[in-house]
Amino acid sequence: MQFDWSVIWPAIPILLDGAKMTLWISVLGLAGGIVIGLLAGLARTYGGWISNHIALVFIEVIRGTPIVVQVMYIYFALPMAFPDIRIDTFSAAVITIMINSGAYIAEITRGSVLSIHKGFSEAGLALGLSRRETIRHVIMPLAVRRMLPALGNQLIISIKDTSLFIVIGAAELTRSGQEIIAGNFRALEIWTAVGVIYLIITQVLNIVLRILERRMKIL
Repeated sequence: MQFDWSVIWPAIPILLDGAKMTLWISVLGLAGGIVIGLLAGLARTYGGWISNHIALVFIEVIRGTPIVVQVMYIYFALPMAFPDIRIDTFSAAVITIMINSGAYIAEITRGSVLSIHKGFSEAGLALGLSRRETIRHVIMPLAVRRMLPALGNQLIISIKDTSLFIVIGAAELTRSGQEIIAGNFRALEIWTAVGVIYLIITQVLNIVLRILERRMKIL
């Protein structure tokens, strides 16, 4: 089979719509994941016995199960267990990214916070700051700088993970490619175009992250 470039051009608008959906799912999911991850990470680092173990169970369960199982559970299993719950494909995809990335960001947060020398905490307390104020104004600004490269990496992982949401019919990039192939049977050309679009998105993000890291002087 010869590679037919003419097949790709009519498919570009549909694939770009799918790429927009992929980015929306990834960005919204990661925004929620950062909130969940920060709370779980701080609970693991500074929380009491109960909050620490709740966060630990959450992290271990999410990191120990595939993201496909998680989205299938949210989209199919929850409505069966709770008939009043109705979850559309977009919401299921965003919630899954939030929960999945949140578990990994929790460990990123914990590692970054623990990497800050205890002298900074002691200095904050010596200046009269409370423990909470020391964490907020001294520890977290330093930890966030160290978290940035790992957060950027998690965003790229989340973008690629959205391709797995084809199992629930989410209208993201991979699903768009599959629908086009169902009509023209040109898998070679369309999957190549899908792969190139994913590559462009991730490389642009890599460039932006490198610029941001240089400006924040993260080595």
